[in-house]
Amino acid sequence: MISKSGWSPIQHEIILSTNAGNIRIRSFCRAGEIHGYAFDGEFGRHAQYRSLYTKKESLEQDAVREGVNVVLAIDPGGTIIGFGVLDYPEEGARWFDLGAGVMMELKVIEVCRRWRSAGVAAAIMNLMVAHETVDDMILYLVGYSWTWDLDGAEKTAQAYRKMLIDLFEPHGFQELQTNEPNICLKPENIFMARIGERIPEDMRNQFKWLRFGVSP
Repeated sequence: MISKSGWSPIQHEIILSTNAGNIRIRSFCRAGEIHGYAFDGEFGRHAQYRSLYTKKESLEQDAVREGVNVVLAIDPGGTIIGFGVLDYPEEGARWFDLGAGVMMELKVIEVCRRWRSAGVAAAIMNLMVAHETVDDMILYLVGYSWTWDLDGAEKTAQAYRKMLIDLFEPHGFQELQTNEPNICLKPENIFMARIGERIPEDMRNQFKWLRFGVSP
């Protein structure tokens, strides 16, 4: 399959050794593969938090779209205990305006509560950005504080925000300013982007202006 950017996704797998057994981290998982795994029950509703994806069918729907990178963390029993999705912005979204196939959103990354201290999220991130055209794209993420599991993490919004920055910065993401209204609703919210090394200077400037919704 050839994606919107003209590259053929190659699935990679890494093994993460933990005290509870080896976790397999797999990139570019397709819908049929996802269907064959169980989905951990912790991805659901908690007293103060609701997971962004509560059903594996949501991951399957993402995986059928061309070029989307669905990364799974799978425990020794064949259960999905973590996942990440790198997807294209929808037409009509601000970030689509830079051009089709140029920008991709780190749409979600989540690990079920009991595995969060095992380094699973960092391993998922390794495979989210591990493909041959990553330096030809701008990857971005939006963090809304009202979607964070502050209760499960036992952190304030500011501490959780710092935790996210510490997770994403080693993979080339940097915090950037924007006037996007939803991001500006709360000071804890965050916008980060990874600008590929092969992105030309004129497109970098276009992205700068796009962040503030204006044309140069």
